[in-house]
Amino acid sequence: MAATISTLLAIYFVLWWIVLFLTLPFGVRNRTESGQASGEIVPGSDPGAPVASLMARKVLWTTIISAVVFVVALLAYRAGYFNVERLSKLMGIPL
Repeated sequence: MAATISTLLAIYFVLWWIVLFLTLPFGVRNRTESGQASGEIVPGSDPGAPVASLMARKVLWTTIISAVVFVVALLAYRAGYFNVERLSKLMGIPL
């Protein structure tokens, strides 16, 4: 089965979002962890809110990690490790 460009882009898109949600919690510091005094916190705001989310860095790391995972999975698919017969045998599902 040949994978078309649109199929590969859709798989990469889904993989990218999964990796983004995995990388979101890393490096997040709230106001008390960053050493902000209680007087600097605006009344009514959540003290657990992040000081800086560092989204540009997370988007970059997400793109790199998902590209590496995608290429490894694509190479494994092309080598025949991800075919229906092998996966059904691995899961114990008879064809």
